[in-house]
Amino acid sequence: MHHRSFLSTSLCLLMAFSSFAQQKKDLPVFNLTKEVAEAHLRFLASDELMGRRTGEMGNRVAARYLAEQFRKYGATPVPGQSTFYQTVPLERIGASGKGELVVNNEPLRNNEDWMLIAGDAASLSAPVVYAGYGLEDTAKGWEDYKGVDVKGKIVLVQSGSPDNQTPAEIIASSNRKRQIAGEKGAVALIELFTVPIPWNIVTRNFTRDQISLAQGNEGATRTSLPHVWVNGKEARLTRLLRAANTTAQLSTEGRKSERIVSHNVAAYIQGSDPKLRDEYIILSAHYDHVGVGKQGGQPYTAEDSIFNGARDNAFGCVALLSSAEALAKNPPKRSVLILAVTGEELGLLGSRYYASNSLLALNKCIFNLNSDGAGYNDTSIVSVIGLDRTGAKAEIEAAAKVFGLDVVADPSPEQGLFDRSDNVNFAIKGIPSPTFTPGFRKFDQDIMKNYHQVSDNPETVDFGYLLKFSQAYTYAARLIADRTTAPQWTAGDKYEEAAKKLYVK
Repeated sequence: MHHRSFLSTSLCLLMAFSSFAQQKKDLPVFNLTKEVAEAHLRFLASDELMGRRTGEMGNRVAARYLAEQFRKYGATPVPGQSTFYQTVPLERIGASGKGELVVNNEPLRNNEDWMLIAGDAASLSAPVVYAGYGLEDTAKGWEDYKGVDVKGKIVLVQSGSPDNQTPAEIIASSNRKRQIAGEKGAVALIELFTVPIPWNIVTRNFTRDQISLAQGNEGATRTSLPHVWVNGKEARLTRLLRAANTTAQLSTEGRKSERIVSHNVAAYIQGSDPKLRDEYIILSAHYDHVGVGKQGGQPYTAEDSIFNGARDNAFGCVALLSSAEALAKNPPKRSVLILAVTGEELGLLGSRYYASNSLLALNKCIFNLNSDGAGYNDTSIVSVIGLDRTGAKAEIEAAAKVFGLDVVADPSPEQGLFDRSDNVNFAIKGIPSPTFTPGFRKFDQDIMKNYHQVSDNPETVDFGYLLKFSQAYTYAARLIADRTTAPQWTAGDKYEEAAKKLYVK
């Protein structure tokens, strides 16, 4: 990959826009209509889809709708695939029930200080042995079990990994840690959970029914090891568990599990340039939401118990559909993979599965433009998480300007939003991956009023803004796919090293 100065890129863009009047007649993005955008959103966020919860019928109907719209617009399944669907194997885990955890004769409060994440019913007492992060990877030099005998004992580990403490990695690594601990002969696993999300939100969301990526393949041995998360940000609990000669007693009803499936929806548009079409960009958005009633985790009434998710993320799905409609009619130079992912609300599951089981070679993907959001409080802008980090600022700003929108980079940095949407699973692999989100300058009451609330219905959406947003997203995708050189991470970015490994010449 080659570097190109921002000034040079900007000059090229200025030259390109000198013929803007002619382009406007030729590019289908300018012919997208508010009526079509509105129809897409009204269907995807309709009551009949019951909140599009992963693994349930409304989610499957949304996937079918997206696939058939992609087909109608002229996109095709990914080369080598016969359908638009990528099966994502999942495991549904029942709600956390009754249990007791006593450490050195001090009881911890169930579902307050600790919670059971997975595992069968158990009643046991054993010494506690510390094993670092609980990971083994010889390529990275991780040997947390070296010289540690855990057979018949409770293993205590830190959350995440030595080089990654993002929420996505902490959640993703839990399954691996449980599997390793079981293989080593441990009787239980306690993980000091330190994800940068308030602990009360963690307990509220993870004590309910859970869905995670399935362990191994269908029919593979599943570990029944009890796996506990303890509030690792509470110093008292950490000291208690890390004390010398610690013993613990754990009794739990367990959490029942079953295999289910969901699907990512993947559509392909071949690039127009014979020299560049082997490279591609990914346009992504999640299509799932949180479901109905207690599943949503927020207040509801008998009159309205459906969490429709108009803003989060039917809005982003409309941007994907708009891109399919416009780009299939007039493909950019590079190819385009349009990827609607499932399971984002449950821990970025669909994008994580895709990033590890990609349908196209990831080292041929030069960019991921993700679309997601909690809502908007400013319809004069789009907000782009990672704008200044991922090398396509000029194209994104130019595209937004055409439709009368300004661009705000990384509002509310305290929220850590870059690592909280599907883009992060591509960034971890090394792909520059910002998130293009509806306009907001801060998380205020205008955002929280509808975010994950039953009030997030189509009738509350500004459809004129939805159209401009979708057009700007689509045009930005075209400009990025047409670049002479691939975008680069900003020097020193925490994901730059992964890019160097991915894009080895």
